[in-house]
Amino acid sequence: MGTPSPRAVLVLAAALAGLLAPRAAYGQPNFIVILADDVGWGDLGANWAETKETPHLDELAAEGTRFVDFHSAASTCSPSRASLLTGRLGARNGVTHNFAVTSVGGLPLNETTLAEVLREAGYSTGAIGKWHLGHHGHHHPSFRGFDYYFGIPYSHDMGCTDTPGYNLPPCPPCPQHGAAARIARKDCYTEVALPLFENITIVQQPVNLSSLAARYAEEAARFIQRASDSGRPFFLYLALAHMHVPLGVPSLPPASGRGIYGAALSEMDALVGRIKRVADSHGKGNTLLWFAGDNGPWAQKCELAGRLGPFVGAWQRQRGGSSAKQTTWEGGHRVPALVYWPGRIPAKRTSRALLSTLDIFPTLVALAGVALPPNRRFDGLDVSPVLFGWSDMGHKVLLHPNSGAAGKDGEIETLRLAQYKAFYTTGGAMACDGSIGPAEHHQPPLIFNLDRDIQEQEPLDLASREYQAALPAISRAYAQALEDIATDNVSVADYSKDPAATPCCNAQHLACRCQAPGSHAAVLDRRTERRATRLCL
Repeated sequence: MGTPSPRAVLVLAAALAGLLAPRAAYGQPNFIVILADDVGWGDLGANWAETKETPHLDELAAEGTRFVDFHSAASTCSPSRASLLTGRLGARNGVTHNFAVTSVGGLPLNETTLAEVLREAGYSTGAIGKWHLGHHGHHHPSFRGFDYYFGIPYSHDMGCTDTPGYNLPPCPPCPQHGAAARIARKDCYTEVALPLFENITIVQQPVNLSSLAARYAEEAARFIQRASDSGRPFFLYLALAHMHVPLGVPSLPPASGRGIYGAALSEMDALVGRIKRVADSHGKGNTLLWFAGDNGPWAQKCELAGRLGPFVGAWQRQRGGSSAKQTTWEGGHRVPALVYWPGRIPAKRTSRALLSTLDIFPTLVALAGVALPPNRRFDGLDVSPVLFGWSDMGHKVLLHPNSGAAGKDGEIETLRLAQYKAFYTTGGAMACDGSIGPAEHHQPPLIFNLDRDIQEQEPLDLASREYQAALPAISRAYAQALEDIATDNVSVADYSKDPAATPCCNAQHLACRCQAPGSHAAVLDRRTERRATRLCL
């Protein structure tokens, strides 16, 4: 190998200086990760021209970088969130399906969260919104690296409220009298009210869903202000209730013709716009904001579900069932994603790099200037070169775990290799019409070329030259991935249940209400909440 020329050395030095500049020249950046729930790839106007309700998100895309081949690490709630906060798939971190209201466990305590790494590096850390990684004992976010927590311990359809909003089927409000509590509704929680936590304390039960978005925005702004006043960099993980059902009652009539869903999407968009303005007001260019979805739309909710865009999973839909949330079809895990960091990340850029929510952990850790936790392997990559526009190379191989529609939860039976996507198992979740696509196992696998078949309509012919050329590389990649997981330090989550683990403000009151129905303090204002807090753990 020859000696590099002086010019080549200078170019390399300049590139390395640029790589270090975001941290070295400006100190540790602030990070805001906004995770939307059950949002469709086509729910972002910048992705799908038919969508008109997201002017603030579209502005974010115009002022930052939009990722069009970006994927959630799983296509259901708990596994997706566990992977974002650990950089590891559920096959490694142990979280393979959702936790329940009565769950004793959560994300295994030997797994290190992004918040724990950043707090150790001097960051002020806050989580606002949905947690769904365990609420009992030390699984609560206050014990997982977050200095401050304000939110709901699981999905907001996992408890009754007095403001139930829109769901399919519709759910009743919390019972006010003993007889009403005995009424059972399919897919509805009627026995225990939905709790709202501040740190380890329930401050409201049931939650007022009508004001929840405003409360989240308010608490996020307060957290950012406190962190800025302290002089410490901050990490804010904002996990929205939008666009999961129940959807709220709109304060204004929807303007888009998309009814309740469109109104809720507009509300989410406005919330994101407010957070961006707050971050910019504390020094434009000091904060990286990363917006993404946790999985695709919940198709069985019909008109209360989001847009898939072109990712319709046509092969599966021909056989019944949905190809969205809970599946390994593109509609289940390809999600909208934007990154905004003025002056650092290129504006008006669209990246086709193959990326994942798995990449958030290693990327932010690298930008903070600290090392990854030892003695474990990560599925995520440090994709800062992609963020800065120096590269458009993401994952060579991306694994998609089973997430409820077919196969054993958490097992890897679908993978992406370049433009090819291989299914060893297929299946459809429940669709709007009530159909479910039966699980089918494929050996050899179904292979789709996504470059020319983004709708996943027609798998390659097994006898074709293209299939025969792609199969050996896919088989090798699949075997190597499974071997890598099998030889890693893997965790096992505790999925046991105990009714005593249910968050309950006051077990003497119906549905665990903080106050008896009709009492003077039944509707808590902010000052009253702080005086009337109740320890629940």
